Amino acid sequence: HIATSLPLPSERDHLRPRIDLIVFVIDIKSKYSLKNVEASLAYVDANFFLGKVYFLVTGVGRVNCCSVEMNAVCKLGETYCSPVLFCELELEGVRVATAQRLLRTLQICAGLVPGFSALSFSLLMRNSADD
Repeated sequence: HIATSLPLPSERDHLRPRIDLIVFVIDIKSKYSLKNVEASLAYVDANFFLGKVYFLVTGVGRVNCCSVEMNAVCKLGETYCSPVLFCELELEGVRVATAQRLLRTLQICAGLVPGFSALSFSLLMRNSADD
């Protein structure tokens, strides 16, 4: 399911499936995108930050068009202990690889991959990004 911001409308709570993963998409070319994500974070239960929140930064192939500082995005990941993934959605190969990566992450967060938990996978992702 896709939402443009949080909180989600409460009138359909009883029909909403379980939420296993939240991916916040930040368009590097839009300051509004970052502000919207920052405002939405207040509505996420603290337990989700234990491996079930990711930040996906798009448009990184156009560094000259950036309206958002990369440091601000990285700081967001650090503050919320959540991995930051960078991609360029205009390139089909990168778009497919990113979708596959997010799908595998969702499978782990949903508990469909034996031996992995969302928290352990998130920590593994963060540690590999620090190297």
